Amino acid sequence: MSIKVMVVDDSAVVRQVLSGLLNAAPGIEVTHAVADPLLAMERMKTVWPDVIVLDVEMPRMDGITFLRQIMGERPTPVVICSTLTEKGTQTSMDALAAGAVAIVTKPKLELKKFLQSNASELVGAVRAAAAANVSRLAPRAAAAVPVPRVKLTADAVLPPGEPRAMAQTTEQVVAIGTSTGGTQALEEVLTALPRVCPGIVIVQHMPEKFTAAFAARLNSLCEIEVKEAASNDRVLPGRALIAPGGKHMIMRRNGAQYFVEVADGPLVNRHRPSVDVLFRSVSRCAGANALGIIMTGMGDDGANGLLEMRQAGARTLGQDERSCVVYGMPKEAVKRGAVERSLPLSAIAAEIVQQMSRTGGRGES
Repeated sequence: MSIKVMVVDDSAVVRQVLSGLLNAAPGIEVTHAVADPLLAMERMKTVWPDVIVLDVEMPRMDGITFLRQIMGERPTPVVICSTLTEKGTQTSMDALAAGAVAIVTKPKLELKKFLQSNASELVGAVRAAAAANVSRLAPRAAAAVPVPRVKLTADAVLPPGEPRAMAQTTEQVVAIGTSTGGTQALEEVLTALPRVCPGIVIVQHMPEKFTAAFAARLNSLCEIEVKEAASNDRVLPGRALIAPGGKHMIMRRNGAQYFVEVADGPLVNRHRPSVDVLFRSVSRCAGANALGIIMTGMGDDGANGLLEMRQAGARTLGQDERSCVVYGMPKEAVKRGAVERSLPLSAIAAEIVQQMSRTGGRGES
């Protein structure tokens, strides 16, 4: 059966272009394209869509209000397709907090050309939304993930090589990778952590300019410090570093200290930042001193990297299927033998705290 999509946007040009692009994709059908949420609600009385593609700024009712209403009455996957500006970034974060599955950004200029050249991103976001477990979405969800055609591995950023052996020490680190559904999952995990916990490095698939607002929001809610990573930031107990959108994050070691490098590079597994790149770097410089966690998300980014971590002596966890919005990334990691144990989302914070007890005493690397 086709994925039934409703487009809600006050621009006739946008409605026409989006409808054409989506209808051209196999297995997707635009059932209605309307100018505002009130018209949408009328149409939805007869045909309820599988996915809603929704603008934010519209007459009569704004998209965020409509989104909250939908998620409160009948949770439905929603993809926000809106103009991204510095002012609008917070609006986009409000949309994620209200329950949007994905965000596809659009510019103010050359809009038609942009939408046509980025059709794969929109189609990928709609497919990811249709596959989402909406019972896990409200009231928060994750950002859209671009879906380019060429798929590279972590070799493109961090060439393969034997992990450097490292004795277990008192300096522990936790590496987390997630995608669709990850903003909700990370908020649940990080807000449950006490101030005293291991240093954490995170890749959440998000577009540029979103991660700073996301990190700031989490920082306001958590006991630990949460910040968007910058090169040379130390990985410290009680601190979580989130890879910036559009950049890879690589963990390095200088003596007994861990720090991160934020770098450009090609898309890996169709993502930048890539979980595989982060996990490979952690496997090399932390080895058995690390805990790797792969959580909700579409695709397989992180599966190979988590396996490298496990082979280097790290403990590895996967979020279980029942608690995932999309059981894609953890499922692939389990299939490859990368996951030591699968746990519900509610149990992951306790495992991170437990990691602090894994102290060393077996010498230097």
